[in-house]
Amino acid sequence: MNTIMKVEQLKKIYHLGKVDVEALRGVSFEVEEGEFVSIMGPSGSGKSTLMHIIGCLDYPSEGKYYLDGQDITKLNDHQLALVRNKKIGFIFQQFNLLPRATNLRNVEIPLVYAGVSVTERTKLSLKALQEVGLGERADHKPNEISGGEKQRVAIARALVNNPSIILADEPTGNLDTKTGYEIMKIFQNLNERGNTIILVTHEEEIARYSSRIIHIRDGLVNKIEVVE
Repeated sequence: MNTIMKVEQLKKIYHLGKVDVEALRGVSFEVEEGEFVSIMGPSGSGKSTLMHIIGCLDYPSEGKYYLDGQDITKLNDHQLALVRNKKIGFIFQQFNLLPRATNLRNVEIPLVYAGVSVTERTKLSLKALQEVGLGERADHKPNEISGGEKQRVAIARALVNNPSIILADEPTGNLDTKTGYEIMKIFQNLNERGNTIILVTHEEEIARYSSRIIHIRDGLVNKIEVVE
């Protein structure tokens, strides 16, 4: 297997007035291509800061981050945005869908930024919606579908660019238990198909859908657990 992500001694220090807050204090781990990994920790553990860095939304204060062999810490903001759009599909707890746009248009957004033609965008977006079982809801708007269906639209949007990594931040946090389990089954199916998935959560029962759990506490890797 190929190593798709590698972080080495990541540190992140926030300067809040006269106080320095160490959110990450030297985090190191690797993720192999095709893995399903959960990053788990309580509030204040540093997992959200870590997600922002591995999602190319922020830079570390110290350390190295390699994605597909590329040293992300050496990129400028524009280069970082290009990597983010091409290589990472994001799924958030709040869905982050445009309320006045159809599901199809919401899924198209990464392709618009990538400069894909209208015809190709429509074709790829419809295919992504079909993959999550929402092909017939392409013309509906977010206020016309359930919370679970909104998250499926968000998953389709994350898939549409065929990214190296799908990064999901508390993807079941706004869903009831049954719907949350249904969403996790979609992630498992995507992983079995070959997608690399990194899921950030504070819920152990959700983390156990993955094959490996990286436990974060006080800005450090506390332990790495293989899920049986």
